[in-house]
Amino acid sequence: MQVFNRHVSARGLTVFGFETVLISGAILLAAQIHGSFNDAISGIWRVMLVTALCELCFYYNDLYDLTLVHSSTTELAVRILRGAGAVAIVLALLTVLAPGVLIGSSGTFLTALGLLLVAVPAWRLAFEGLTRDPHMVERVLILGTGPAARGVAELIGSQHEYPYRVVGFVDELATADSDVAVVGATSELSDLMQRQHVDRVVVSLSDRRGRMPIRELLQAKMSGVRVEDAATMYERLTGKILIDEIKPSWLIFSDGFRASRLTRMIKRVVDLALAAVGLVLASPLVLLTALAVRLESSGPVLYRQERVGENGRVFTLFKFRSMRTDAENGTPIWAKENDDRVTRVGRFIRLTRLDELPQLWNVLRGDMSFVGPRPERPFFVEQLAAVIPFYSERHAVKPGVTGWAQVKYQYGSSVEDAMEKLRYDLYYIKHLSIVFDLTIVVDTVKVIILGKGAK
Repeated sequence: MQVFNRHVSARGLTVFGFETVLISGAILLAAQIHGSFNDAISGIWRVMLVTALCELCFYYNDLYDLTLVHSSTTELAVRILRGAGAVAIVLALLTVLAPGVLIGSSGTFLTALGLLLVAVPAWRLAFEGLTRDPHMVERVLILGTGPAARGVAELIGSQHEYPYRVVGFVDELATADSDVAVVGATSELSDLMQRQHVDRVVVSLSDRRGRMPIRELLQAKMSGVRVEDAATMYERLTGKILIDEIKPSWLIFSDGFRASRLTRMIKRVVDLALAAVGLVLASPLVLLTALAVRLESSGPVLYRQERVGENGRVFTLFKFRSMRTDAENGTPIWAKENDDRVTRVGRFIRLTRLDELPQLWNVLRGDMSFVGPRPERPFFVEQLAAVIPFYSERHAVKPGVTGWAQVKYQYGSSVEDAMEKLRYDLYYIKHLSIVFDLTIVVDTVKVIILGKGAK
């Protein structure tokens, strides 16, 4: 769970955990009022199922993105109502497909829903008030005033997932171009930490030779103040790695990048099982998609393309063809928004990710995993590796049908997009785990439902 918690904040886990209790409690109370349960064991399982469905619908309505919902009561209310509406629709479908999963009569659900519409907003408002208490916030002092220092300060100010507040910058030579003022020089660091009641120091010095106040930082560390570099803070706040501000030594000596053989073996077993089951269950969709591609335009149904995989090995990737057969003549071209090379059927299968179904075969063959960095074409890999630091390191693991970059960032079509996605890819490689893969799969379903990122 340590790896899982790295990209889920303590505040987010607190909200999620307490709402698990609230939702299950509301369902149990409603069932008690209406006398819905005759068998305690089956009743508990139904409560767990409905609770999980409620939280999944809340999650898909971004109710656990605290930065998004904390600033507006109206926004919170709208998302709660959307989530409740989604729960009602899912339970209505389950009523038809599997009536045995219900928690009782419609009155039981309506009562539980009414309790939740009161309890969840009340809890969120109470939590918001609690987290605004100055005693619940870590006071952060930033050592340095460069771009990374200012970027970290802006991130801290714009998010609500972590209890940080910047009290100022410390630097010897410059004035910070930021809303947060320089509060003193490096030589005053010890006095500043005492006066400002600092809980955490973020070191962001581009050139540390002769400028790093080693003695003061060591004294702060020994007295209980947390000391870390800007790249580590950036990683925690964003779920990506600040590749343009780090040196190879940071990657070498940082925690992570150490997925065990057991983890990789379990990951492979899961890949094989899911790919085999997925091919069987998706076979009707595969046939319908192949037929639709064939009927719309002449040419092959499947599109074969060379991609770079684990350890730089080139393999053939399979997709349903979504573009005209003359989409490329010689030099590879990146896909772009509203690409006129995409056919009508192609646009639909890209939006719904049906074009990716043949990659289940790549997973079975061992070319790919379900989750990992998306494989790129050799032509683009050669270009990107020449201009983006650490780009080749993304090939340390098998590429994936989906990945952390795919659920966190839009479809990339430029060097800048490739660099941004690499930040997410390296974060994934650093924190690779089965639990992390599961959260990415859940997020992938959300992306498909909302139609984000496809081109």
